[in-house]
Order: sequence, then structure tokens, then C-alpha cells
Amino acid sequence: MMKRQTELNLPGARGRFALLCALLAATLGLPQAASAGEGGTSHIMPGGNATLVDLPPTSPGGFFKPMYIHYSGDASANIPTAAGIVANLNAEANTFVLGGGYGFESTVLGGAHYAVAAFLPYTWLSISGNSQALGGIGIENSVNGFGDLTVVPVMLAWKSDEWQYDFLMPVYAPTGSYQTGRLGNTGLNFWTFDPIVGAAYSNAKSGFTAAAHLGYAINTENNATQYKSGNYLHLDTAVQQIIPLGSGLANIGAEAWYFEQVSCDSGAGATLGCFKGRTAGIGPVLGYIQPIGKEKLIFEFKWLPELETKNRMKGDYLWLKMVYTF
Repeated sequence: MMKRQTELNLPGARGRFALLCALLAATLGLPQAASAGEGGTSHIMPGGNATLVDLPPTSPGGFFKPMYIHYSGDASANIPTAAGIVANLNAEANTFVLGGGYGFESTVLGGAHYAVAAFLPYTWLSISGNSQALGGIGIENSVNGFGDLTVVPVMLAWKSDEWQYDFLMPVYAPTGSYQTGRLGNTGLNFWTFDPIVGAAYSNAKSGFTAAAHLGYAINTENNATQYKSGNYLHLDTAVQQIIPLGSGLANIGAEAWYFEQVSCDSGAGATLGCFKGRTAGIGPVLGYIQPIGKEKLIFEFKWLPELETKNRMKGDYLWLKMVYTF
């Protein structure tokens, strides 16, 4: 998921700082309401769809997008898991994602560029906590395996001068490893449908870019635990400044997000009741674009600490993304 337009003439980046502040402040200034669900986590995570490398393509051709994600976090509250109610969760996960897609030459729906994509994760997970069913005795587990497959059958991008308007429809399929009674699982064992709308601004002269995307994640029930995680809104925003460096273009910026659960958890397995949750945070983004003839190689690194959470793990995400367009 990326934008191909990177031909920039960069005399300066004046007059865009106010937009930068407004985007980040709007994201972090949302009401303190609730994104939790079973396991204190969800299919959608901060950093997945926010910056330049994540925008739907506006030129025909393929793209290859491997990613690495490190997450380390904990939760003192009681959290519903596949092993029952667990307190004092502590988890560390390392995930490699192999993905890519293709943008078609013909346009649809009034000039929208159409693309498809798919992403398959493999995760190494270590997790521990205190089991309520065992009277607070500590339990731990280490597991590795494929996670849930993400398919994006619809990626639409409308271009209008310096603006791009997007619609995406990611679908998360329960293909990952999952066992009832096991504390750690690399799959969640339910479907998520996540329609996303967004807009991005890119000034080719100044090198300033900004993007905001709003999604509504709809979860199905985990039939192994009879637990249905509530649906939630998630807002991801990013601002980046592109500058020439060496034979390519560097970028520096920030990403902010807010996830708010808007419906209660339900089902026979939802013994903690409504259990709404949230997460919010902000972190730095660094990237580099290296043209290779007509093709491009793009790297991006970001550190995204969760600053505010409720009823879910709280920790830090480290992302390393690479995109090769052809």
C-alpha cells in the first residue's frame, strides 16, 4: 500500500507547520472513551496504515512490501484470553510480514486508481501472566506461527492536484495458529472487516506531506470461546517532510493515532461485561526513497509508544517497512 508519486522539487517547506500541529492535536485530543476486545488486542494496530508508504498506489504496476514489527507491552488489569481471565500480562512479539499488491491501469468510479493487496504475518510470541482460574498462579508460554491473513480486495485512490482521496477494505481472515486454553496465540480466530476512508496532501515543491485515515473495524465472534469483540473506530494521522539526501529523498515526521471501541464485547464468553478499551499515542517516523531507474526502493522506520490505554496491553511498537515498486 503505497504512493508512487515521489518526484519532488524541494526549495523549502514553509507554511505547513500549522497543518502538522492541527492533525496531531486533533488525533490526540479525542475524548477519553474506549479499543480492547478479547486478548486485550485486535487485528488493527498502530502504524499499519498511516504514512507515505501505506497510501494506495496511483500508478499501474506491482509492489512488494515486507515488514518487521516488534511489540513489547504489559497490562495490569484482568484480560480475557484463550486461557481464561489473566492479570498482569506481559508480552513480547516479533513479526515478519510478507506482502505486496498490484495497481491496475484502468480507472473506475470517476477516475479512481484500483489496486489489490495481501499480507501474511509470521510471529514469535512470548507471554506470561497470572491465571484467575488457577488462583493467581503465574503461567507463561512461547509460541510461533503464521498469523491471520490480511486481504485487501479494494484499494481506491482518487488524485486531484496535491490531494489524494482513498478508500480501502482490508479483510482479516482467521488463518493463524489458535488453540483454546493456550495463553499465547498468533491468530485471533475471528474475522475483521475494516472499511477505511482517508485523504493525503502532498506538496511537490515544499516536500510537505500529511495524511489522515479513519476506519471502522467490524469483528465477528470467536466460535472457540463464544466471545465477540466490540467494533471500534480508529484514526491514524501522519505528517512528513521530504528533503533531498544523497541520490534519493529522506523524510522525517510523526505519526499519531487514536483507537476507540464503540460497541461492547458480547457473547457467552464475555464474562467481564462490556469491556470497552482504547489506545492512543504518537511517535517519530524516518524514511528514505531511493529511485532505481523507473522503479523505487523505499524504507521506513518508526517508533510508536502507546501513551494512553484502557483494557488492553500498553507498550511500544517498532516498525521497519520496505517497499519496492516495479
